[in-house]
Amino acid sequence: MFITRLTKKITANPAKIIFQYFNPGNEKRIYNIIDKVLSIPENETKVIMEGLYKDFSQRHLNLKQKLLMNYKRIEPLIQNPARLSNEKKYLLGSYFSKEYSIEAASLFNPSIVPHPDQKYSKPGMLRFIMSFRATGEGHLSSIEFRTGILNSTNEIFFDLTSKYSELPIKDENKIYSKKFLLERIESQNSEQRKLLDKFPGNFNLNQAKIYLNGNNVNYRDENFSNKIINLLESNYDINFPEISTLPERIIFPNSPLESVGMEDARFVLFKENDGTSKYYATYTAYNGKTFSTNLIETNDFLQFKIRTLHGKGIQGKGMALFPRKINGKYVISSRQDGENLFIMFSDNIYFWNEYRILKVPKEPWEYVQIGNGGSPIETEHGWLLITHAVGPFRRYTLSACLLDLDDPSKIIGTLKCPLIEPNENEREGYVPNVVYSCGSIVHNNELVIPYAMSDSYCGFAKVNLPELLYNLTK
Repeated sequence: MFITRLTKKITANPAKIIFQYFNPGNEKRIYNIIDKVLSIPENETKVIMEGLYKDFSQRHLNLKQKLLMNYKRIEPLIQNPARLSNEKKYLLGSYFSKEYSIEAASLFNPSIVPHPDQKYSKPGMLRFIMSFRATGEGHLSSIEFRTGILNSTNEIFFDLTSKYSELPIKDENKIYSKKFLLERIESQNSEQRKLLDKFPGNFNLNQAKIYLNGNNVNYRDENFSNKIINLLESNYDINFPEISTLPERIIFPNSPLESVGMEDARFVLFKENDGTSKYYATYTAYNGKTFSTNLIETNDFLQFKIRTLHGKGIQGKGMALFPRKINGKYVISSRQDGENLFIMFSDNIYFWNEYRILKVPKEPWEYVQIGNGGSPIETEHGWLLITHAVGPFRRYTLSACLLDLDDPSKIIGTLKCPLIEPNENEREGYVPNVVYSCGSIVHNNELVIPYAMSDSYCGFAKVNLPELLYNLTK
């Protein structure tokens, strides 16, 4: 088959920064910094702030508001804060602020979906959204986006990006139910079950902490209590400012489960049986020791829900959701054992227990392991599933297989060679000899594959869809 590599590339930009709270250490150090800043005369405070405004106001929208936000985090440690001028509060906030370059190491592992707003697309064109895994200092991964257009010949044109980045606001008053806990917490003994049964019917995170620490709780099990709090903190809602553009929005780790990264989001446009649709994305949450699979939900890429997945089937990485239910069940392709490709079925999108092997490594270029390359794409001949494989020298390649439309646990055909393997221009980078994708798209009878090169930057390839399907079915 003839694979066309496009000239368009997406590279990491170290200037892509976010504004964060800076914790300098223990409380004693914080008090020392506060005392030193409070000792600065007011006229000198204004001079220092003028310099900071000059250096940083063009790097962050609403800089004063963000400085004040970080000041508020240390305000309880200040005696009589009402006496402080606004400039002094901004200056204090600056000492507890920092910048983080989210792409300092790399920008890779893309997925692509149709944009929810196609009203400005001309015939033969398609607006799209791409997600990326951005990695910065400490190998901490976050999720960011680009928007653009595929034209009638599948040339790629990206929208202009902003120099600003925006973090979302987390809903600190999100309401949980006792049912939510009972479904997701596996109680180990009768005392733990009693604790869950006595939980309030509805509560927010702070109320849950008060309940677990309150006098009305006789059972003391710190590990079990932490398990409950970690679950609640890992199921959260975030909202971005409406005036922000999608390329400005950064989904940054917000919970203990993902404290070291949100890895390899596989976005898919999911169509419900009633004709409505929404976007889902599975991603790997990593805390530096263990990983788990979480789910992102959104209708508009402005408001996002982050949810944990549960069950015996949630033990692998690289899970990809099919774009609709099949025979009344949700379906996911996954890797349970680090080697083979599995398929899972469930009545509930948050709980996965039924899984079976779909494909095992058979070719020399996939002997180490195989997995998916994003959510399957529905065609008239079957479900087109892009796969990745690892062979000698830990070289990653991309290939494809075709699954039965009514029973995707059946393979109709596979390719006997890779679709894409790293060439001389793609094999050097943060992790050499790797090509990897988290999702492709069909447009104008071609399969467009965005893919990462050696965990460093991204390129694109396209292949004629009828030709690919012919090779899979012949």
